[in-house]
Formats: sequence, C-alpha cells, structure tokens
Amino acid sequence: MAADAQHPLDLFGIDGLLSADDRDMRDTVRAFLDAEVRPHVPGWFEAGSVPVRELAPRFGELGLLGMHLEGYGCAGTSATAYGLACAELEAVDSGIRSLVSVQGSLAMFAIHHFGSEEQKQEWLPRMAAGEAIGCFGLTEPDFGSNPAGMRTRARRDGDDWVLDGSKMWITNGSVADVAVVWARTDDSDGSTVRGFVVPTDTPGFSAPEITGKLSLRASVTAELVLEGVRLPASAMLPEARGLSGPLSCLSEARFGIVFGALGAARDALEVTIAYTQDREIFDKPLAGYQITQTKLADMTLELGKGMLLALHLGALKDAGTLRPEQVSLGKLNSCREAIAIARECRTLLGANGIALEYSPMRHANNLESVLTYEGTSEVHQLVVGQALTGLPAFR
Repeated sequence: MAADAQHPLDLFGIDGLLSADDRDMRDTVRAFLDAEVRPHVPGWFEAGSVPVRELAPRFGELGLLGMHLEGYGCAGTSATAYGLACAELEAVDSGIRSLVSVQGSLAMFAIHHFGSEEQKQEWLPRMAAGEAIGCFGLTEPDFGSNPAGMRTRARRDGDDWVLDGSKMWITNGSVADVAVVWARTDDSDGSTVRGFVVPTDTPGFSAPEITGKLSLRASVTAELVLEGVRLPASAMLPEARGLSGPLSCLSEARFGIVFGALGAARDALEVTIAYTQDREIFDKPLAGYQITQTKLADMTLELGKGMLLALHLGALKDAGTLRPEQVSLGKLNSCREAIAIARECRTLLGANGIALEYSPMRHANNLESVLTYEGTSEVHQLVVGQALTGLPAFR
C-alpha cells in the first residue's frame, strides 16, 4: 500500500466514534482470528466442514459466546462491542460468525431471556465457555418466512411434553448438545407457540447434516428431526408464549448480521485494494486507472455509510431504545450493499477472482445465504413498509 493510501473505513473516522473498550475488544478479536482462524478458512470452505468443537472453547476463552448477555459466565459487553466482534468474525467468514451468532444470540439468548433459573444455571455457563454447543430450531422445510405455519407439535402426555416434527437449515445442529426448539401447542387458552430446551441425546432426536452446499461451506448445517421426543415439564421455556419469543431472538441475531455482513464487505474490499495496487496492467498498477478508482470509491462510500448506520443502531441498542423495524433497516442495507461490494470486488480481480486464495467470491457466495436467512430482504422491506404506512402487506 502506498505511503499516503488509507484503509476504507479510515476515511470515515470510525475509530473516533468507538469507546476504548469497544476498540480493544475489536482489536483483540481481529488479532486472534488473523492468527488462529483465517489461515484455515479456505481449506474448511473447500472441504465443506469446520471444527466447531475445537473453535468453540477458544471463542469462549475470548468471551465471544453470549458476550452481550449478563451473568452466568457471559462477558456483559456493550451491544456495539458485540456488533464489532461480529464484523471481525464475518470478515474471516460468514460461517464463523454464524457459529458464534447462533450460539449467543439465538440459543443462549432464548435461555437467558425466557428460561427458568434452573435452565440458565444448567446451560449458560457451559455454553459461554464453549463446552456445550447450542442450536435454534424455528425454520421448517415448508415454513421459512412464515414461521406461524409451523407443523412441529408439542402435546401433553401426563406431566411430560412429547415433540414431533422437523426443522431445517439449522446451524450447529449436528454437533449441538442442546437445541432450543419452537413448537405449536394446544394450551387451554388456544393454540400457541412455545419454546423447549431439548438435550440432543434425548431419544427420538436426530440431526442429519446437510451437505452439498454452495454457500456457508465453513459451517455446520443440519435438519432437526423430532420423533416422539419426550421431555419433562421443566423443559419448556416458561417466559416465552407465542411467536414474539422466537422473533425477539431473531431480532438479536439480525443485529449481529447488520455488522457482520459489513465485515465481509470490508475484507473483500481490502483484499481488492491490495490486489489492484500490486497487479500491473499495461505497465502500471491496476489501481492507477480511473475506472478502478471509481469502483473502489463507490464501494468504500457504501461500506462507510453502512457502518455508520450500524454504529447508530448499536448506540440505540445500548440505550435500550432499538426497535425491530430499525434492525430490519440495518439488515436490509448491510446485506444488500455487502453482496454488491463482494461481487464488484470479484470483477476487479479478473480471473484470479475465482481462486480460493482470494476472499471476495467466497464472501459473495456466503452472503447469498446471509441475504436470505434471519428474514429475506423482501421480508425486511415489508417490515419497513409496515412501519412507514401502518399497514401489513405480508399476504
């Protein structure tokens, strides 16, 4: 990099907007990932596997798992620090961020927010340390954007609950020790949705791994199959009733994606800037051409605007005033711009852009999934549209 060149986010003075603690957390996570994880990701991506059991305790030592939760071994950081950590994780790979996000913002958050004291004591300290892996079962094979249509049922049998059904596209599913599973029940006040803490060694529970993925290959994805899974009454999450429970968990995870997707975009852009400075075309660096610089400038502008929005949302979350439709704004913007940046970066790398040695196309492939999960872009557009008009248009 030329002596007077700047990194993309330096142009926006981002560091000046962060507290010292948040910067320290970000820098610690970045240094660890660069040394211990980044060198292995291309191989994991190519192989379609990731050593979750080996990574989770290391992430636990760093305080990354459930880091924005309080107590039970959780670090209790700011929401902004958590977002910045997600950006660093996804700058390495979306699958790595997904591992941490599903553990902390879905499985752990559900137990922390809706669980009994017994459930919290049993699971959260071990999950925070990375000794126990969690997954989150909401999406079903026929019901993604419409979770209200779920077919998984929980029926009473004496004092027990018996669960039957299946869940699809579940990160960490085949390696998890515990699954938070959402099922439809027939309570005395009518049919509703409840959450259950399901140890994965319970008879009738299985989690076949999903293979053949073209995206999120450095991630474990599974189907959850529940066939007469018998649970004690104490397995139910006592404070969750209806879809507001799982949807609030999704809002937590989406907040991490707001930052995470921008991390993927940042990495793709940094790799591309370095490449264009070194790559010579017609006897001068590719970076010295006007069309290259206009592309880099436009991508940097969108990345910076996205990060400024993410930091604003982080400040709102830390203040306790963040609303779900604001998270939708951030998720919609970050995913849309990140995938556009990764694709544009790939074009500047020319033929080398398809090589696993360079990250932009891997990020673009991963972002195809990030664009869709935790609510598709269309769903988030409709959330924002409802906030603007007061009229739901989901059907």
